[in-house]
Amino acid sequence: MSRIGKKPVPLPKGVSAQISGQTVEVKGPKGSRSFHATDDVTLSLEGGAVKVTPRGSSKRARQQWGMVRSQVENLVIGVTTGFRKEMEIQGVGYRAAMAGTTLKLSLGFSHDVNFEVPAGVTVTTPKQTEITVEGIDQQLVGQVAANIREWKKPEPYKGKGIRYKDEFVFRKEGKKK
Repeated sequence: MSRIGKKPVPLPKGVSAQISGQTVEVKGPKGSRSFHATDDVTLSLEGGAVKVTPRGSSKRARQQWGMVRSQVENLVIGVTTGFRKEMEIQGVGYRAAMAGTTLKLSLGFSHDVNFEVPAGVTVTTPKQTEITVEGIDQQLVGQVAANIREWKKPEPYKGKGIRYKDEFVFRKEGKKK
């Protein structure tokens, strides 16, 4: 039995779900999202909650059971509160600024890096050394944050680079004379 899969996904006030075949569409205050589940599970709407049950007892059906339930829960969280990734920039002269839909990053290169923000994601820079990525799609928010971080990952000697707010960077000791 899947501990995650057997729990129904409750729908809070202001959120509605529609199930048509293997597709779940969730609408809420922040927008609407949909997810197409595999044929290994059955989706049903029971008493203000979405319930996921496996079809049969095959290994694949049991694997998909918890995964589909988690995906549906992420849809509900996305349309109610949204997802957020906070990043910070460390390094002398390293900074970020928004210009329209372009994130301008000064990362010590001979030129500024211009990162085009895709639709469905909002990027803000509360300070010059902080970046906030927000949206209703968890996968897209995480991917955009990873793409921004990819420009200058934190290095282990001085810790310079772009890191997530809660990330720990293991520091190494430099050369000794």
